[in-house]
Amino acid sequence: MSNSMSNAANKSILKKMMGFREITLIFIIIVISAIISILSPNFLTAENLITTALGLAADGILAIGMTVVLVSGGVDLSVGSVLGLSAVIAGGLYLNYGVNIWIGSLIALVICALIGLFNGYFIARIGIPPLIVTLAMMGIARGAAYVLTQGSPLSLYGNLKGFDFLGQGKIAGIPFFIIFFILLIILFDFLMRKSAPMRLVYYVGSNENAAKLSGINVPKVKISVYVLMSVLAGIAGIFTLSRFSVAAPTAGNGSELNAISACVIGGASLAGGEGTVLGAILGTILVGIINNALVLLNVSVYWQNLVSGVILIAAVTIDYLTHQKKS
Repeated sequence: MSNSMSNAANKSILKKMMGFREITLIFIIIVISAIISILSPNFLTAENLITTALGLAADGILAIGMTVVLVSGGVDLSVGSVLGLSAVIAGGLYLNYGVNIWIGSLIALVICALIGLFNGYFIARIGIPPLIVTLAMMGIARGAAYVLTQGSPLSLYGNLKGFDFLGQGKIAGIPFFIIFFILLIILFDFLMRKSAPMRLVYYVGSNENAAKLSGINVPKVKISVYVLMSVLAGIAGIFTLSRFSVAAPTAGNGSELNAISACVIGGASLAGGEGTVLGAILGTILVGIINNALVLLNVSVYWQNLVSGVILIAAVTIDYLTHQKKS
């Protein structure tokens, strides 16, 4: 009797944490991982799993922020460029001007927040579509990264004592970057499910006009969402700088598409009002292991870009057909 009650309770908790989409994604990830491990024995080695997890951490941070943006009814194409610019600003201030790397990182995050404020203001106050605003910012941020570095990566190798712990350090054998990422998942999963501010994001994304009529400050919500997204992209950039000890102007190139794909695969709607952090992370894992498999199987980088594009169009198509069926 007690066992049956315990099993029922566990199932109830599982249902609260995960929906059908999340459970399906877990099954797909397990199946694909099994197939890849057969094709490439190196897939399940500890070294490859840790390397893959570290790569997923940066993409996953972007996916968390992108989930919030998509739920609000928006989209942000500038996140990959903002990631790269964040690393370049922090690294450049340290290398060229002798600014303490921690202070430089803080300055970089403030600039990222201002970028998000710019995006949010033009979207929420001026009324320009988010696709146009963030596409423009993608070019501005990437261009600024190239200008600041003159197109060449800034090497900080051996000069980041203490700071390198963020991306290279370990606690009990587990990379700190992964621990930080897991804590971020737990935090935002809780906030998206339980916090009042995040409920406002869902209201705005579900029906903006109804949200306005109910007294919600829609522009404030939207601006806050884009500031949050840019700050998270900046954090991912700082961790990337710490991990590789290089501030490359190309860092984060294409990450915005991976983030959008992961979120949509995980159940976020491009129409707004739907999406979960857990779904986005599972989508990130799925996209990540597919990309990792292509590398292990020595597939050309050109094919990798093609596959990323196919994954995105497939995810968007599924999202469109799902909402057509609902309507």
